Amino acid sequence: MDFELDDTQREIARLAADVLGRESDTPWKALGEAGLLSLAVPERLGGDGLGVLETAVLLTEVGRRAADVPALATLALGVLPIVQHGTPEQQDALLPLVTEQHAVLTAALSEPSAPLPATPSTTAGPDGITGVKINVPHAGEARRILVSTDSGVFVVDPAQPGVSTQDGTVRFEGARGEELKGSAADLRRFALAGACAVADGVLAGALDLTVRHVGTRHQFGKPLATFQAAASQVADVYIASRTLHLATLAACWSLDDNDLDTAAYWLAAEALPAVHTCHHLHGGLGLDITYPMHRYYGMAKELTRFVGGVEHRLGAIDVH
Repeated sequence: MDFELDDTQREIARLAADVLGRESDTPWKALGEAGLLSLAVPERLGGDGLGVLETAVLLTEVGRRAADVPALATLALGVLPIVQHGTPEQQDALLPLVTEQHAVLTAALSEPSAPLPATPSTTAGPDGITGVKINVPHAGEARRILVSTDSGVFVVDPAQPGVSTQDGTVRFEGARGEELKGSAADLRRFALAGACAVADGVLAGALDLTVRHVGTRHQFGKPLATFQAAASQVADVYIASRTLHLATLAACWSLDDNDLDTAAYWLAAEALPAVHTCHHLHGGLGLDITYPMHRYYGMAKELTRFVGGVEHRLGAIDVH
């Protein structure tokens, strides 16, 4: 199977790299002004009408630069499910928040001791939505939150009474929302695909940074890259990076549960240890707050937590 990017996807990657490579205090706004937040938005709303793969290309570039923007939350957890499962009226109301106002959307999926459950314990009934969600990306900034419940997915305005947010934990106590046609399982698929796409970029970016470092840093009059121990560790990171890349492409192409769980397992099992190796190869420089290595490590750690950790991901594969 050919997983090479087509011309459109390569242009998305090039444009995203250019925008994120500029010095800007508002990179999220810059992505919006470049039209990159509207890739999956229907053409009737001024978007490009593209899909998951094109969104994944953008998310990978965000990860490659460890950019602090709410792309995973807004695009994978918000825009994609709204485009896929929202009514035309819901799309008309929600998508311009992103394309015109550059607002943040997100989704609340995980629950205490239950990362990304396909059958949530959060309830939705005549008295509203009740439950606790954790690890909600950019919850404090979101204009709308997609909430997975026992009876479907609801779009909730977090500014209403009955919703409280603190440090990524969102409590719903009789909150009201508008139902989206998709299920909790559908929302989970977009979440895993998006997280793996960002992690693909994070690992590739950390590897690129490390290769440049060991190629130019000298000890005993020779580049670090010429030492067998350093070269071997870089090779291990390269193998982990390429494996995650191919698993992620397959998962984003198919959105099949088996492919998604395999890619998420590779994320949880390999991304953080590989970035740790990159950190180690940088020595003291990796600890410098003015050097970008710490951003890659932080993102790898957050993504690993988001998908539930290695034991949980392995268990998900065993179920299938």
